[in-house]
Amino acid sequence: MAKKFQLSQKAKSSLHYWRNSKNSETMCAQEKSKETVEWDLSRNNLVGGLKPTLRKAIFKRFCVVIIFSIAFAYIEAAVVVYLRAIFHPDGFTFPLNFAGTIFPKPILLTEIGREAATIVLIFTGAWLIGRNPQQRFAFFLTIFAIWDIFYYVWLKVLLDWPASIMDWDILFLIPTTWASPVMAPLLISLTLLLFAIIILYRDSCARPLRTGRLDWFIFALAGLIVVVSFCVAGLYSTEPDYSSYFYWPLFAFGQILALVVFLKCLRKSK
Repeated sequence: MAKKFQLSQKAKSSLHYWRNSKNSETMCAQEKSKETVEWDLSRNNLVGGLKPTLRKAIFKRFCVVIIFSIAFAYIEAAVVVYLRAIFHPDGFTFPLNFAGTIFPKPILLTEIGREAATIVLIFTGAWLIGRNPQQRFAFFLTIFAIWDIFYYVWLKVLLDWPASIMDWDILFLIPTTWASPVMAPLLISLTLLLFAIIILYRDSCARPLRTGRLDWFIFALAGLIVVVSFCVAGLYSTEPDYSSYFYWPLFAFGQILALVVFLKCLRKSK
């Protein structure tokens, strides 16, 4: 009898545990889906002309992204301050002069890995903050643009460099050295930020940008053209006439091509 009672108590305890477990799972699922449901409802409210809570939600996320990007830019600038103090103690100027400067291979590989990790962090942040593919793409552009712009702002604060936006800089090391006047990456960042704002605004109004595979191909081609203009200049960054190897027409063509395809997508999205 005592044995049956113990078995009964164990059964009741197991049943109680199972019920609590199911209740906890249900509550977690409800909490997990609450924000998504509110997001969908706010989108419907926008379509119906009611309170635009979706727009407010996107604006809040946009503000958070800006704060993150500015802080991230400071980290990037701080690393460059250290690198210049170590490898360019007499000042960072073009053409680059590596005479007497030793770059250990582990340090070069570490720097290349850091740059790759930077892109991964930007992509990951955009993926986490965005709610759909267009938002994630727009937030990626936002983080990249704000990070790049404030990188130069922080360098100006910390090193009083660049003296002007026409000063040259090493931009990237993957797959080879990128170089150009500071003005070039700033122009790109401002363009990308404009694209991001328009995409997010349209998404907040439940009118996402309509794009096709051809649009994405041309946009990627435009980006590749710009990258080539940087890489060509980077190959000659140690030459006395280094500035003549940055082809502004090639760079401008890439920029204009990106603007044209974006305007085309806007036009067919009305």
